[in-house]
Amino acid sequence: MSFQASHSLSQSHSPSLRPACRLCGRALKHTVVDLGMSPPCESFRQESELGLMEAYYPLHVRVCEECMLVQLEEHVSRESIFEEYAYFSSYSTSWVAHAERYCERMIDRFSLNARSFVVEIASNDGYLLQHLVARGIPVLGIEPAVNVAEVAIARNIPTKTAFFGKRLAGDMVAAGQKADLIVANNVLAQVPDINDFLSGMKRILKPEGVVTLEFPHVATLIAQNQFDTIYHEHFSYFSLFTVQVAARLHGLEIFDVEELPTHGGSLRVYLGHAGRSGVISSNVGTLLERERRSGLHGVEAYTSFSTRARQAKRNLLYFLISVKERGASICGYGAPGKGNTLLNYCGIGTDFLDFTVDRNPYKHGRFTPGMHIPILPVEAIDLHRPDYILILPWNLKAEIVAQMRHVGSWGAKFIVPIPEVAVVDPLEDLS
Repeated sequence: MSFQASHSLSQSHSPSLRPACRLCGRALKHTVVDLGMSPPCESFRQESELGLMEAYYPLHVRVCEECMLVQLEEHVSRESIFEEYAYFSSYSTSWVAHAERYCERMIDRFSLNARSFVVEIASNDGYLLQHLVARGIPVLGIEPAVNVAEVAIARNIPTKTAFFGKRLAGDMVAAGQKADLIVANNVLAQVPDINDFLSGMKRILKPEGVVTLEFPHVATLIAQNQFDTIYHEHFSYFSLFTVQVAARLHGLEIFDVEELPTHGGSLRVYLGHAGRSGVISSNVGTLLERERRSGLHGVEAYTSFSTRARQAKRNLLYFLISVKERGASICGYGAPGKGNTLLNYCGIGTDFLDFTVDRNPYKHGRFTPGMHIPILPVEAIDLHRPDYILILPWNLKAEIVAQMRHVGSWGAKFIVPIPEVAVVDPLEDLS
């Protein structure tokens, strides 16, 4: 079956007991991993809510044998996820620095100036667009979470509070808002209707305009056993092959790709209208071939993942039990989405972690979903002086160890859970 034919089926496939691929409509037969039932990762609890019923949904990941899209069913609507959002990008120093480097690179590569127009989809609190505004480049952020968008607006960053898709794109075109650059960093995974999203981007893209997508590379997720990056907020997980399939369905073409260290290993993909002028980088073919050699064009590479995720769970629990049996104390650092998947899948509650800390004041005084671990300010670590600190946003390991190196003065060590359990002495190892 061709991708075009398969795509048409996605619009009106017949009822089936099997869920259908959200990109091409093919019935999903193959499991990647089943992490059981878990609450939505950003549903932090107030103390008054701890005795109330909490919603849990399956974290059952499947892969499409046609387009190789790795995906969860949409058990939780995007509206409920983003009605009030707990993630503010600006609280990660390294992520803001990454955004600034991105802006400088785009300005140089595509000659952005005061006559350009840049649209960022899922612009969060303005962490990225602030760098373009400072250089006099016209921008528009599109951010569905009202509480997060308000922060950007207060910083004088033009922001529209809405979900992006064909309908909003049509309104923007009617208003004369077509983009030289569309930025979509770490949002593609959070879109339940990929076809609507890509169709909208094509509508607002100028003839020679550029789209950049950044997303965690599914190849790294598999190779580095990053099962904790799976949560309800992330509906899909992408290879370059799958993004190429999706782009072609909507008259877009990949002309370059870069590999990034962010989020444990990501891709930055450059797209333009199909047939646009310009050379297609050899990076595209090289990475597609590497994916093929790694088995990512077939289901077997995905379906073998489950065994390693279960082993990682057992290894982490074995280590934490041995630490507690010695009488040592443990706390967490961070309360990210990936951390809540890890805690719930492994059953790590206050019997292991006394508390966790986070730089985001929004989370202080709240409790993690499911496991109900109290979230305190970072200063609580100095007050309680734990023996071990479990780094939940392990993708920020270097930043956190550098910021908290002083804990080594009382002998504390860090635990990094992914890809395998590792202990980091802050006085010896900053890698």
